Amino acid sequence: MTMKPGLRKLVLSAHLTFSIGWIGTVVAYLALGVLAVNSSDTANVRGAWMAMELIGWYVIVPLAVASLLTGVVMALGTKWGLFRHYWVSISFFLTLFATMVLILHMPSVSSTAQTARTAEGEVLESLGGDLHHPAVGLVILLVVQVLNLYKPKGLTRYGWRKQQEESAR
Repeated sequence: MTMKPGLRKLVLSAHLTFSIGWIGTVVAYLALGVLAVNSSDTANVRGAWMAMELIGWYVIVPLAVASLLTGVVMALGTKWGLFRHYWVSISFFLTLFATMVLILHMPSVSSTAQTARTAEGEVLESLGGDLHHPAVGLVILLVVQVLNLYKPKGLTRYGWRKQQEESAR
C-alpha cells in the first residue's frame, strides 16, 4: 500500500522533524555531560544532571519514539517497504536499538540526577557525566541519517522475492 502524495509529505515532514530533533537534543545532552565531567562547580554538576534527566525523559525519549513510529509508517507506506531493502531494515533496527537502549538507560540517569540533587562535596564531584551513551547514540543516529540520505542499493531476500512476484504479474 502506497500513501497518497499529500499524506506521504506530511508523514515525511513529521519524521524528519522528529529525527533531526532527536539528533539535536542528543548533542545538547552530550554537552551537558561534558559540563558535568569537566566542571568543578557543584552547582554546574547538579544542574547538568537535572537538565539531562529533564531533556532525556521529556524531549529525547518522545522524539525517539516518534521518529521510530513515523519511520515505520514511512517504510510501510512507500515503495521501500520495511524489509525489502537492506538500508531500510538496517535503519529500522538501529533506530529500534537506540530507542530501546535510551529507554533502558533513562532510569539510571534519573537515579544519578536524584543523587545530584542532594549530594555534596566528594559524592557530587564523583558523579562525573554521562558521555558514553549519548556519544554512541549520536554515532548511531548519524549512521541512520546517512543510510536514509544515500539509500544504498541492495534488496533483501524478501525484497528480491517480492520483486520477482510483482514482475510475474
